[in-house]
Amino acid sequence: MIESLEKMLARGVDNPLLRFGLGKGYLDQGDAAKAAEHLRRCVEQDPKYSAAWKLLGKALEAESDFAAARAAWTEGLAAAQAHGDKQAEKEMTVFLKRLDKRA
Repeated sequence: MIESLEKMLARGVDNPLLRFGLGKGYLDQGDAAKAAEHLRRCVEQDPKYSAAWKLLGKALEAESDFAAARAAWTEGLAAAQAHGDKQAEKEMTVFLKRLDKRA
């Protein structure tokens, strides 16, 4: 899947859904740095994409960048609340609480 998405990107196709797919694919493969790169581009293109904020936070957390993960989840929480995305809102609230317990 990642190969075909990378080919699309190389051909000049670039949109939030493509970046989300790449970010999720790389995160699933354990490449948090590459995932974060694509997910950052995704939320730059569509700041309301709460699922992308959620995964961006997970990628950053996997890289032990807890401050950046907190920032991503905080942004994502606001996006989710603004658009009624209750599931993403609940998940990111839990992630933030878990991060608070680590500190």
